[in-house]
Order: sequence, then structure tokens, then C-alpha cells
Amino acid sequence: MGSLQLQDFVAGLVGGIASVVAGHPLDTVKTRLQAGQGYGNTLKCVLTVYRNESLTGFFKGMSFPLASIGIYSSVVFGVFSNTQRFLSQLRHGDPAATPSLGDMTLASLVAGVISVGIGTPVELVKIRLQMQTQPYTKANIKQNSTAPGSSVYRGSIHCFRTILQKEGIPGIYRGNVAMLLRDVPGYCAYFVPYAMFCDWITPHGSIAPNPFAIWMAGGVAGAVSWAVCTPMDVVKSRLQADGVYSKQYKGTIDCILQSYQNEGLKVFFRGLLVNTIRGFPSSAAMFLGYELSLKAMKGWQSETNP
Repeated sequence: MGSLQLQDFVAGLVGGIASVVAGHPLDTVKTRLQAGQGYGNTLKCVLTVYRNESLTGFFKGMSFPLASIGIYSSVVFGVFSNTQRFLSQLRHGDPAATPSLGDMTLASLVAGVISVGIGTPVELVKIRLQMQTQPYTKANIKQNSTAPGSSVYRGSIHCFRTILQKEGIPGIYRGNVAMLLRDVPGYCAYFVPYAMFCDWITPHGSIAPNPFAIWMAGGVAGAVSWAVCTPMDVVKSRLQADGVYSKQYKGTIDCILQSYQNEGLKVFFRGLLVNTIRGFPSSAAMFLGYELSLKAMKGWQSETNP
């Protein structure tokens, strides 16, 4: 693998870590709103989590994403960038040629599909840890099961191992269909608006966008992407949270039908506001971390290879 291709993966790693730190507290609020009970609106949810669990409640389940989202983002950005280069080489004979809108869309689709293989177990563990202290109704709890409100999992590794032992490989990939339906269109609504908005706010004559343009374009792309993703994100969150204490859904279609029958169409827009708000700082940090580390690596390379 050439240095350019490798740099994309390393820069994706840096961006992923920055994104987790910036976005995890609101991600916890989003998950509780989508899959929990009794939280009401966004503000009430924030206050309830803080009152019951203090500030640490917002960072539940963060250690696993911090360790793994870096790898996840590394793969997503690496696959996206290298797919773009491959398509530019194929169409124009030059991997550095400016990609067309169609090329960007296709590269986004490929990145979305690849991301699910790595991302599903990461999301599952994160959501199980975020949800294990939330109240469940007694009707949903089987006798002799762990009492709601008490910890089922001692940490990320214990959570992963427990799911693997009890449910096998299918258990680790619970919610993968919903995640595929979320991420494939989601990454198109992520990379394409970023490139377009970045180009729009970068002054004419500039060789590359400045950090503010990257931050702003990344934030807007994140907000747009999460707004598009929210309905399937609700389904994915419910499927993956299902199983901390009991099993309610048989699969993606069953989850959609039960959610609609019990709560109507509005259920699929739960967490829309917090998703959109969270998408801005999380994605802005992601793209800023990615672009600045990529620029730094290119600078070091030119210094060592004049």
C-alpha cells in the first residue's frame, strides 16, 4: 500500500477519536430518547441523566467506541478516499483528478457497506452499556433476570464476551440490516454535502480549504447526514438495546411494525433534534482531525523527501 493510501487510514483514525470525544455525551442522550422510556424531550432527558447518574452518565460506553471508532473511521475514510482514487484512475487515467459527483456517491456507498461489518459490534456494545441502567417496565422483565437499573455488564470487554457467549456471532451483528439501511444513504448525505459545501465556502484561488471551512463544512455535513439517518437509527438503536434484560423484537421489520403500531409515525423521528445538533460538533471534529492530520503527514513527507 502506498503512503498516500496509508495516510488516509491514519488521518481517519485521528478524526474518529476526535469525533467520539466531541459527540459521545449527546449520543448517550440520543440513545436514551430512542430506545428508553420515561425521558420525554431532549432537555428532560439531559436533566434526568445528570440528576440520576451525574456527568459520568453521559460518557457511559465511551471507552469501547474510543478504542474502536478510530479503527472504524480509519476504514471508512480510507475506503472512501481510495475508492475515489480508483474511480478517477479508471475514468481519467489520473488518480489525483477531481472526482465527479457520481464518483463521490459511489465511493460513499462502498464506504457505507464496508463500515457495517466493523461498526455493528461497536454500536451494539456502546448501546448496551448506555442502556443498562435505564428503567424498564416490570411486564417486560422475565423472572430471575437481572433487575432493571442494575448493571448487567461490567465493561466493554465483558459486554462483548457476554453477548458472544449467549447469542453467538448473530448476536454481535444484531441490527446490522438496520445499520446498512442507515449508513449506505447516510454516508452519501455525509461525504457529498461536505465536498460541495467545502468547495462553496473556500475562497476562489485557494489551493486548499482553511480550517474554518473544513470545520463548518464538516459540521453541516454531519447535521444533514444525521437528519437523513434518524428513522433507521431509531430502529437500529431499539434492536440493539433489545436484549439487555429481555427480547422484544424478532428483526428489523418486526421492530418497525411494533414501533409504528405502539407509538405511530412520530416514533421514527425520536432524537431527530439531538441527532442533528450532535452531528455538527461530532462531524466537524471528525473532518478537522482528518484533514489537518492528512496535511501534517504530507508536510512531514515533503520534508523527509524533498
